[in-house]
Amino acid sequence: MKKVQFKGGIIPYLFVSPQIIIILVFFIWPSVMAVYYSFELQDAFGTSSQFVGFLNYQDVLGDKDYYNSLSFTLIFSTLVTLFSLGTGLYLAHKANEVIKGKGLYRTLFIWPYAIAPAVVGLIATFLFNESHGDLYHFLNQIGWKFDPKSDPFDAQVMLIFISSWKQVSVNFIFFLSGLQGIPRSIIEASKLDCKSDTRRFWSIIFPLLTPTTFFLLVTNITYAFFDTFGIIDTTTRGTPMGQTKTLAYKIYQDGFLGADVGGSSAQSVILMLFVLIITIFQFKYIEKRVHY
Repeated sequence: MKKVQFKGGIIPYLFVSPQIIIILVFFIWPSVMAVYYSFELQDAFGTSSQFVGFLNYQDVLGDKDYYNSLSFTLIFSTLVTLFSLGTGLYLAHKANEVIKGKGLYRTLFIWPYAIAPAVVGLIATFLFNESHGDLYHFLNQIGWKFDPKSDPFDAQVMLIFISSWKQVSVNFIFFLSGLQGIPRSIIEASKLDCKSDTRRFWSIIFPLLTPTTFFLLVTNITYAFFDTFGIIDTTTRGTPMGQTKTLAYKIYQDGFLGADVGGSSAQSVILMLFVLIITIFQFKYIEKRVHY
């Protein structure tokens, strides 16, 4: 079979140009403009602007509300990542032991991933509604005075629960694929070497899943930071008392609702640097423990 080769010309560039245009328009250009606007102070109508240097950054770093959002984002992202990864791994391990009906399990567990985050938020409003929400009444019946509208802790628990549920399905599929990719000879040999199922899983099987786990760790943290925006916007909208605002949602509130373009742009730049540092840390230190 002959390989197709392009001898110069413009054809190869035409093939990659759509992707390059998308990256430039939706990623590079907004990032450059965010950095530019972060050094300016604009009026509410955007008719005039003034260069203020690092004043926006000083205001952001001196705002207590920003640190509340930062702490909630870190706690929220950590718990959502741990719960979704742990639940997905557990379900995948149990489903992998099923001899018949594996295809049915895969189909049932992948369904929540097809639901948009905003729709997941609407489902949460019904489940935790004080008048007819099943989970709301269940929690109150077992002695928990659950009230996400007035209690920040209850609202945070609701967001962590529903956000984790949304992400469990994709973790399940990847973990199940990883488990099914392990050679049967290794599984059978591990049963002879180690009788304890728990010890065999963590000492032999799980190390073979580290590439999948590392990939899902990166994607789950990204999901918790950004893709949960729709869930928050359709459930708590940062309430009560502003204790359920992630950094991404605070940028939206300050920039689009509060018309603070300079301040929200400064927050965007800080968030971009923050995520960059986390990504570098993951690939520099955590990836070293990955066995390919």
